[in-house]
Amino acid sequence: MQAKRNIMNKRSISVIILILFFGTLFGTLVGELLGFLLPDSVVKEFFLKSIDFNLGGLVGSETGVITLDLIMLSIQFGLTLTFNFTSIVGFASAYYFLRYFR
Repeated sequence: MQAKRNIMNKRSISVIILILFFGTLFGTLVGELLGFLLPDSVVKEFFLKSIDFNLGGLVGSETGVITLDLIMLSIQFGLTLTFNFTSIVGFASAYYFLRYFR
């Protein structure tokens, strides 16, 4: 009976990733809304200061995209992740939710 209960308490990895993703997305949304509401100041700059990671930067592309040129067809792949203070707070809140609310 105890083993069956432990299996039921475990979450799948896809649910964990989805909850952490939406927590980060919610934190980013809150940060952008605070950016609109706050006047120009150091506090606004703190909330809006972000770090960007892009797919093109991994392969040395300056534009942030990877281009696959097949003469007749050209495909561009691009992915940029932007993190700011409130997105990290949202991620931490989602982690807290996962950790303590089973």
